Amino acid sequence: MPGSIVTIMFARKNPVMITAAEALPGRTDQTMPVPTEHFELGTPLVGPWPDNIETLVVGMGCFWGAERKFWQMPGMYSTAVGYAGGYTPNPAYEEVCSGLTGHTEVVLVAFNTQIHSLADVLRTFWENHDPTQGHRQGNDIGTQYRSAIYFSSEEQRTSAEQTRDAYQASLTAAGYGEITTEIAALTDFYYAEPYHQQYLGKNPNGYCGIGGTGVTCQVGLL
Repeated sequence: MPGSIVTIMFARKNPVMITAAEALPGRTDQTMPVPTEHFELGTPLVGPWPDNIETLVVGMGCFWGAERKFWQMPGMYSTAVGYAGGYTPNPAYEEVCSGLTGHTEVVLVAFNTQIHSLADVLRTFWENHDPTQGHRQGNDIGTQYRSAIYFSSEEQRTSAEQTRDAYQASLTAAGYGEITTEIAALTDFYYAEPYHQQYLGKNPNGYCGIGGTGVTCQVGLL
C-alpha cells in the first residue's frame, strides 16, 4: 500500500516497538472526519450501535485488504479501518507509517450476534493472515503491521486466547512457528482518514497484501 515501500526502505531490519516517551505528540483537539455511511454496506461507521451489534478490533497487516475480508462476510453489519494499540492521540496515516506512534493498522468489525458468533469473526481473523510473522505481514514491514486483537470484554479476551491456542496447535502441525499476535484490552480506536475507509471497494484493483497460511482454524471444536 502507499507508504509501505517507504517503510520497507527506512525501517530497521528487525522493527521494535517504541516507548511512550518516544512517541509523536499527536493532537488532542482534532479528530478524523468519518464518512456518514459504509461505501459497500450503506450502514454507519460510528456507534452508538443497534441492539445485537458487537464490535471487535483486530490488526492483520495492511488494513485495506483486512477490512474487505470482514465486510464480505454475509450479513456483516459494518466495518471501519483505523489505528489502535499505540500512544499518539489522533494519529495521521503518515505518522503511523513512521513507526513513531506505536499503533498498528486495525479493522473495527461491527457484527450482528444473531448472524455471526464471535468465533466466526475470530476464524476470519486467524485464517486470513499469518499471525507468526511478528512486526510484519508479507512485504509490509514495521510495527504498524503487527497482528493484534484488542478486546473490549472478558468474553472476547477468553475467546481470543482460546482460539489462539487452538490455532497454534494447527500451525505447529503444519510447520509454522509461534503466534506473535498481541492480545490486549482496547484503549483507543482512532478512525483512519476517509479515503482509507473501504478502500478496496472504491478501488477494486488496489493493493491488497492479505494472505493466510492455508491452515484451518477449528474454532468450532472449542
